[in-house]
Amino acid sequence: MTVLNETSNFVEPAPSALLLLGQGRDLASERGVECTGALPAPSDPDLVDRARAARAALGERAFVLGHHYQRDEVIDFADVTGDSFKLAQRAAARPEAEFVLFCGVHFMAESADILTADSQQVVLPDMAAGCSMADMAEISQVEEAWEVLADAGVAGDTVPVTYMNSSAAIKAFTGRHGGTVCTSSNAQVALRWAFDQVGGVDGTGKVLFMPDQHLGRNTAVNQLGLSLDDCVVFDPRKPNGGLTDAELRDARMILWRGHCSVHGRFSVQNVEAIRATAPDVNVMVHPECRHEVVAAADRVGSTEYIIKALDAAEPGSTWAIGTELNLVRRLAKAHPDKQVHYLDSTVCFCSTMNRIDLPHLVWAMESLAEGRVVNRIVVDADDAHWARVALDQMLALPGI
Repeated sequence: MTVLNETSNFVEPAPSALLLLGQGRDLASERGVECTGALPAPSDPDLVDRARAARAALGERAFVLGHHYQRDEVIDFADVTGDSFKLAQRAAARPEAEFVLFCGVHFMAESADILTADSQQVVLPDMAAGCSMADMAEISQVEEAWEVLADAGVAGDTVPVTYMNSSAAIKAFTGRHGGTVCTSSNAQVALRWAFDQVGGVDGTGKVLFMPDQHLGRNTAVNQLGLSLDDCVVFDPRKPNGGLTDAELRDARMILWRGHCSVHGRFSVQNVEAIRATAPDVNVMVHPECRHEVVAAADRVGSTEYIIKALDAAEPGSTWAIGTELNLVRRLAKAHPDKQVHYLDSTVCFCSTMNRIDLPHLVWAMESLAEGRVVNRIVVDADDAHWARVALDQMLALPGI
C-alpha cells in the first residue's frame, strides 16, 4: 500500500516496507545492524503551547538552530535551518544571543561552540543525539593510525582531511597535522588543496580522509580524476588498518572505514527500481552514498545542492532523492507541482538526529527560561584552538 501525502504528490513508503526505528532490520544493507530507538508520534497541542511560551520567554537571548534532517515539529521553532557548518556560522554571527540551542547532533554543537564567542553557551537538547558516522572515528584510533602511517614511512607525505561530520578532537588532530576540514559542498576544493601540499594530484602524496569513505572516494574519483585503485580503506579495527606497508605506500587516498547510516542504505537496485517505475525520473543523491549509487544517479550533491536543484526544477518533473527522509518529505510538501519520490522503499530514519524531539526542546527552553543551563556543550580549549585552525584553513580555501 502507498499513501499519497495530502499536500503534495509525495508517495509515502508503505508501512509494511518501512524499516521503522526499533521495528525491524535489513542486514543486507551496508549498515548491517538493527535500527534503534523509536520515532515518537507528533507532540500534543499542550506541548506545542509550552514550546511557544518558552520561546517567547527567552526572546532574543536564545537562537534556535534546526538542521535540515530534523522533524517538522522541531523545525517549526527554529530561527534558521541549514546544514551543520552553515548553522554554526549563523550562530557565530549572532553574538548577542546568550544561548544557542542546536537542534542537530553532537559534533554540530561542538562546531558551534568552537566558532561562537566565549560569552555564548551552546545547548544540545538531548545529549544522546550523536552521529554514527562521527563515532566511527575515535581520536585514539586516529592517533594510532597516524603511527601506522609513520611506521610505513608515508606520514610525512600525507595530509589529513576530516569531514565536518567528525568530533572536535579529530578536527583538532587535523589542525595539528597541517590539514583541513571539508563539507560535502567543498570537498573537491579541500582535497585539491591537500594534494597540493604534497606535490599535487598528479604526484605521489597522499590524503588521509576521515571519517566517511564514500565522500572521499566519490570526490577523488569523480572530481579529481583518481582511480578506484588509488583508494584504500583503513579499518581501525584491524592490525595495520588491514593494509600492508606496500598498499599504504602505493595509495593516494587513504579512506577511513566509516559511512553514514542513512546514505549508506541506498543501493543500485533502488535506482533501477525507480527508473523502471518512472522512466523519466531524475535521480539525485548525496555524495555520502556508495560509489556505485553515485555512478548510477543523474545528479550528486550536498544537502544545499539538493534543495536548490529541486527549487529550480521544471514544474511537472519527476525526482527520486537519496537523502534523509525528513528532508525529502519537506521538499515534496514545498513542491506540490513536482513528483518527488524517496529513493529507498525500506527506510531507516536518522535515529540520532530524531532524538531531538519537541519534548527535549521544550525541556531545554523551559530550563533556560528558569535560569538553569542544561546540556551545555563545551570543547576543551586546546582542542578548540587546533580545530579552529583546521576550520580557518577550510575557510581560506580558494572559492570558499
